[in-house]
Amino acid sequence: MAKIHPFKAVRPTRDKVSLVACRSYQSYTPIERDSRMNYNPYSFLHIVNPGYKYQKEISGEERYKLVRNRYLEFKEDEIFIQDDNPCFYVYKIVNREQESFCGIIAAASAEDYHNDIIKKHEDTLKDRESTFKEYLKTVGFNAEPVLLTYPDNDFITKVISETVKTRAEYEFTTTYRDTHYLWKIDDKKSVQEIQDAFSSISIIYIADGHHRSASSYLLSQDLKENNPEHQGNEAYNFFMSYLIPESDLKIHEFNRLVKDLNGLTKQEFLIRLDEWFRIENRGIKAYKPSKPHHFSMYLDGEFYSLYLRKTAYKFTDALEELDAQILYKTVLEPILNIKDLRSDTRIGYSHGKNDIVLVKSMVDNKEYKVGFGLFPASIEQVKKIANEGLKMPPKSTYIEPKLRSGVTIYEF
Repeated sequence: MAKIHPFKAVRPTRDKVSLVACRSYQSYTPIERDSRMNYNPYSFLHIVNPGYKYQKEISGEERYKLVRNRYLEFKEDEIFIQDDNPCFYVYKIVNREQESFCGIIAAASAEDYHNDIIKKHEDTLKDRESTFKEYLKTVGFNAEPVLLTYPDNDFITKVISETVKTRAEYEFTTTYRDTHYLWKIDDKKSVQEIQDAFSSISIIYIADGHHRSASSYLLSQDLKENNPEHQGNEAYNFFMSYLIPESDLKIHEFNRLVKDLNGLTKQEFLIRLDEWFRIENRGIKAYKPSKPHHFSMYLDGEFYSLYLRKTAYKFTDALEELDAQILYKTVLEPILNIKDLRSDTRIGYSHGKNDIVLVKSMVDNKEYKVGFGLFPASIEQVKKIANEGLKMPPKSTYIEPKLRSGVTIYEF
């Protein structure tokens, strides 16, 4: 049964939350990052990019220590406060498309991650796990929740519905035109009822944040070994998560772009594709797949539809039914000789929130030779792959919602 706990969040004061909150550090270009830090002294970017203060790139242990220092300065200046009692936090996002996401920020069990109560669908890189573990150990906090999803639960849905009728602790709109809301739940009866409701759920799934989850588990083991008084309820045994019901999850595809045809002419390439797909030239009119196992392709100024020949490709497990895996097994690996999707510099990705026209423009601009559009995976596919203990190829899903950093912070 899932162990989901309340915690005492460190968070910005109400008047500064819109200034503190930021996107994930990696999502900014250097110019965007510097612009925000130049004009906003409260941005959480100042904490995670401490070298900015000295106009110097800083990495490794030196950076981690400076991150810790900047964080403590924000606390000392009372930009951050900490709640007195353990809370659950209802968090709602309404994006520019007026799609709404609503769930609960809480502490999830690292032991549940290890015991596969929290299930995974992506591989993680050991180096990244270890690096982030050392980062967490030095800074002593986590500011980006792991996105978890659970089967819709009537009681939890009712609690959320009743909570959002009250005045929010936070309400702010970003320059991306997403509006964020946060409510605290801290009365003991409600907190216990929410814990009990989650404890009735046997499996929870990671939607986004596999490396953060893995690193948090490694951290819990390190700190456990170094604590002779270990009890099992210490903060390091948990990691901050945003839990939303499956019905609220939005999954987009990641389209693929490749820089060359592996020495093949256009005609030779199309002939090789014909082994696996029924191909139709759609001309200059943009084509986007409308169902699983259909793909779009943009090549040499024209769109093509590619329909998988089911007599040529056999479905042996849940992974083999995933369109990202199908494209890899039929095109990317055997025809274009792209074997390692993580490290091959010939392949690029564009998530499905970007229009298929972006794929077209990147090919037209000669950045890539060919682009492929995919149909998004479903939550049922993600769960089935996780349940079978299989792992998706990199960049198989682009999952919303995307949270802001620095709105709630988990200390351990």
